[in-house]
Amino acid sequence: MKFLKYFVVFAVVFTSCKTKKDLINANSIAEKMSAKKVARKHIAANFDKQTVDAKLKANFNNGKINQSISVSLKMEKDQVIWLKGTKFITLFKAKITPTSVSYYSSLKREYFEGDFTMLKKLLGTDINFNQLQNLFLGQSLTNVKDQKQNVSIIDNSYVLSPEIQESLFDVFFSVNPSHFKLDKQSIVNSAKNQRLDVFYPSYNVVDDAIFPSEINIKAKQPGKFTDIDFTVRSIEFNTDIDTSFSIPRSYKQIKL
Repeated sequence: MKFLKYFVVFAVVFTSCKTKKDLINANSIAEKMSAKKVARKHIAANFDKQTVDAKLKANFNNGKINQSISVSLKMEKDQVIWLKGTKFITLFKAKITPTSVSYYSSLKREYFEGDFTMLKKLLGTDINFNQLQNLFLGQSLTNVKDQKQNVSIIDNSYVLSPEIQESLFDVFFSVNPSHFKLDKQSIVNSAKNQRLDVFYPSYNVVDDAIFPSEINIKAKQPGKFTDIDFTVRSIEFNTDIDTSFSIPRSYKQIKL
């Protein structure tokens, strides 16, 4: 009886681990499925931890600056996103909440406090807190259940797009057939020749949560571009995090 009990426990644990591993199975095939079901599964795959504490490697290139730095990412879901970039010394810090963006550069000794105008300038599109949070989590920038979607299968991904696109831009979400997080998402403004593409080449399962292990951001607008590639080096969930933020004295305010 005791052997049977241990065997059952082992079988349950083994099956659970196998199931989680299967969620990021690269051999999954996108079979025919309704847009409504794909959208529902994508929403169900949303991140369910309270905090994120991650160490990232970031490569930044905008044609003028091309450098690789280390980035600390701390996130309290729906409350705050905190970032610190370092390369031997602290290069910048940023704190984003649902209502404000605060940032300072140690090298330029300047700071910004205000709305999301700074992120719009960087990415070439309007973006709010929830959308930025979803960008890091591998979820759609807009709610795919807010309106009816079309679905097609392209490159073994379910591609969702609204039946009626927004007047100013088109959005497309490529959903992975294994775990239903995103492989890619795009916002395209053809009239202004602007687009934002976010790629998710790979994911890892950490503490029963599926989280991107790579994020590639490509923003293009007339005369300029910004490429930011993130690679996750380590990550923890549901830990105590410190997101305190203060701007050093004597720094000059950035006017946008």
